[in-house]
Amino acid sequence: MDKLYKGLKPSRRNFLRGAAATGVAAFGGAQAARAQGAPDPAITEIKPWMQYLGDGVDARPYGMPSPYEAHVRRQNVEWLTADPVSSVNFTPLHELDGIITPNGLCFERHHAGIAEVDPAEHRLMINGLVDRPLVFTMEDLMRFPRENHVYFLECAANTGMEWAGAQLNGCQFTHGMIHNVMYTGVPLRLVLEEAGVRTNAAWILPEGADASGMTRSIPMEKALDDCLVAFKMNGEALRPEQGYPVRLVVPGWEGNMWVKWLRRIEVGDQPWHHREETSKYTDLLADGQARRFTWEMDAKSVITNPSPQAPITHGPGPMTLTGVAWSGRGTIPRVDVTLDGGANWHQARMSGPSLMKSMHRFYYDFEWDGRPMLLQSRAHDSTGYVQPTKDQLRQVRGENSIYHNNGIQTWAVNENGEAENVEIS
Repeated sequence: MDKLYKGLKPSRRNFLRGAAATGVAAFGGAQAARAQGAPDPAITEIKPWMQYLGDGVDARPYGMPSPYEAHVRRQNVEWLTADPVSSVNFTPLHELDGIITPNGLCFERHHAGIAEVDPAEHRLMINGLVDRPLVFTMEDLMRFPRENHVYFLECAANTGMEWAGAQLNGCQFTHGMIHNVMYTGVPLRLVLEEAGVRTNAAWILPEGADASGMTRSIPMEKALDDCLVAFKMNGEALRPEQGYPVRLVVPGWEGNMWVKWLRRIEVGDQPWHHREETSKYTDLLADGQARRFTWEMDAKSVITNPSPQAPITHGPGPMTLTGVAWSGRGTIPRVDVTLDGGANWHQARMSGPSLMKSMHRFYYDFEWDGRPMLLQSRAHDSTGYVQPTKDQLRQVRGENSIYHNNGIQTWAVNENGEAENVEIS
């Protein structure tokens, strides 16, 4: 495996390179001494927190993470856009486990910043090709039957910087435009049925209440299938940055269609092409043509540990590799991982619930011998689709697009346990 680095293309931006290496050391020294029975002050000495009373139950009315976890946070990339009010920040995937993203770590994408909406003054209007144009208050919406579903939300531009080659050194930045939460809401079909959708209706145009007036055309078939008008995530009210007090949930489809701060749904007989609708995302091909209506998110996966922001710190020996996989078309029954850049593949261990259009957690337990590795994961979804390599995608689509890159990701791990974003030639 010491020959694995031949033919690698290292990242062009060693993003967080220094931070990734912090704390990496070979097994030995104090660790070896403790393993041989030397006293460990961490267990033999009395610590301050063992000697004094802590805060009472009324000191922290809304619970927050430990101050020792302050590094676990969303981050943006300053040079990505001209202004953060129309930008994105990234979920720290390398710090998480399981499949549920905590509300405070769900990535954000804004077109005009966060709208601070008073729910008492907020309304949802249904108009267009309906028998009864209606306006709902939040209280009205809460009277409908509600459902709970766990779904991932992924921006179409997730991994978009990687089309032309390895760019950002950390899975938070390559794959972090995604989160996975339990949404509580009303099936959109119930709201539309209340208004009486006419027989010639074929599309809806949801609109947001933020300053961008975000709109998207969505086929009626999808609207009546599994879309939700959601007002809670992971049991509590939506966060303002996630569309409080109400947003649209479009399971398995690209995140720009999940209109936040939802205020209006117009029903029509064709998609909207005039200036009322914000430009749709399209996938520009090598020959200048563009793929349109590429809404579904293809099967995808990434190893989150080890990775550039989560190096191996314990040295050679037993270790557990982990990551997440997802598909906009179903479940993920299988993930394969490789330690040598695809020469040998091993079936990972799936753990936790297997839900439609949701993240799936996988693990691979092995003995690391301390030699370099080339780590990759490959997802299989329930339709039989297998996650492609980046080169396979490029052969079909070229390198012009920034959307819908679901190619296999490679991390090169050196003998010190440090990882880097690379590509294999």
